[in-house]
Amino acid sequence: MAIRRRRLLGFGAAATICAAVVVFTTFASAAPASAQHVRWDIIHLAGGAPPGPVTAGGSASATAANGGATITLTGSGTFVAPAGGGGSHAVTGGGTWSLSTGGSGTYTVVEVVDWEFANFQTPGVITDLIGDAHNLGSNGNAVLGITFSDGSRGVLTVGCHGPGAPAGIFEGIAVTKGFNTYYTTPAPVGGVDFGRTSFHVRT
Repeated sequence: MAIRRRRLLGFGAAATICAAVVVFTTFASAAPASAQHVRWDIIHLAGGAPPGPVTAGGSASATAANGGATITLTGSGTFVAPAGGGGSHAVTGGGTWSLSTGGSGTYTVVEVVDWEFANFQTPGVITDLIGDAHNLGSNGNAVLGITFSDGSRGVLTVGCHGPGAPAGIFEGIAVTKGFNTYYTTPAPVGGVDFGRTSFHVRT
């Protein structure tokens, strides 16, 4: 009886250890990937079509609903997207803004609210003068909290649908400024150097 009890206890201990290993392995495999270091730009695409080249310093616009104004932005910056998702104040950058109805100034990025990586861009389609072998052109979207030089606050959404991007990503910007929602984003026009963006993810 004592021998049988010891065997049962030994079996129970082994089962407990195996269960612990399974649980540990499950959580380890589900652990989030490392944080992503991302650069975003509103870009120049020389000639308005591939291969470009692509450089920083372009502009893009969006229009408010119900007959509202059009806002035009320039800008670039960086952010660190947490491994587990969500927001971060590890940001730099900003740019300029102007309204079709008058008013202009600068804006500053104060946080990244969300970053959704889609995929790396197909290499060789554009001549990328922003990235390099360690900072790859990428598709996706980012939501950035911003403050304007006139004291108003808002959100800048940057979408990049570059070479090789899956369906469902818009190209350009959408902006809120105070209660105004500049959500009508015109699709880029071939041959026109306007309304395009890029992301570069550090590898």
